[in-house]
Amino acid sequence: MTVKKLPLAKAINESLRTALEADPKVLVMGEDVGKLGGVFRVTDGLQKDFGEDRVIDTPLAESGIVGTAIGLALRGYRPVVEIQFDGFVFPAYDQIVTQLAKMHARALGKIKVPVVIRIPYGGGIGAVEHHSESPEALFAHVAGLKVVTPSNSSDAYWMLQQAIQSDDPVIFFEPKRRYWDKGEVTTDAIPGPLHKAKTVREGTDATLVAYGPMVKTCLEAAAAAAEEGKSLEVVDLRSVSPIDFDTVQASVEKTGRLVVVHEAPVFFGSGAEIAARITERSFYHLEAPVLRVGGFHSPYPPARVEEDYLPGLDRVLDAVDRSLAY
Repeated sequence: MTVKKLPLAKAINESLRTALEADPKVLVMGEDVGKLGGVFRVTDGLQKDFGEDRVIDTPLAESGIVGTAIGLALRGYRPVVEIQFDGFVFPAYDQIVTQLAKMHARALGKIKVPVVIRIPYGGGIGAVEHHSESPEALFAHVAGLKVVTPSNSSDAYWMLQQAIQSDDPVIFFEPKRRYWDKGEVTTDAIPGPLHKAKTVREGTDATLVAYGPMVKTCLEAAAAAAEEGKSLEVVDLRSVSPIDFDTVQASVEKTGRLVVVHEAPVFFGSGAEIAARITERSFYHLEAPVLRVGGFHSPYPPARVEEDYLPGLDRVLDAVDRSLAY
């Protein structure tokens, strides 16, 4: 068994390298992904080793990048597209929603469009709007797209492998402020299904459900709550579409309480769907309403106040206290 301790960004780099080595039809495309190695250096060294025909520096035109990737996928390739920042994806939104998401169904299942779109997302890096947003709900709402997001290095490595091997289009959200958090990666065996949630901390008093950058925050909240005698279970959702409601339901029916945490604004966010489904499924097990913690319904703020915008330990623990007070 090979175990490496890697930053999340390096785990993605290793995963891309593995995919490029294993399948000559895998391509990496995006702005500055080649010679520069990406703005976060996630693709560093790949063009040097695999050449300009497989790690392709594209023009600054997201619609053209995704449109080209769709054409390549229809010709049998497996393109992995990098969108430089979350807010830059919207020039390609039409291609993603009206073409990429619908082609399989439009062709009655006769064609496959195995495109992976990597999007660094979320705040916490001192950047401004279009560089710090969390638009995952906009893609999760679209039938025909899979939407996933790792919270740690091991999941980053393996989930990207699984996304590239999938015949469905996958939006792969990468929590950019966790890029340099290190974790163990075992590169010998896939740890589990791509869309399966994981219980990353056991507890009995309340369940915290999170994904991507907020999993670490919830684990820190659970550790702080334990010092006050509160036992919190933490579930890493990993996949935003589809959602593994069975794992969430099992946890909630054990604890009786649920707090959903994400960076994106609470209004019409993924937490709303989770709250509705768990209320439908587990109404008689709930000891309190499902509560949500997230960003505010406003454009992403300037860097000097982003810590007030982002959900932190205090807001998560306040929601836990409100839930336990019922």
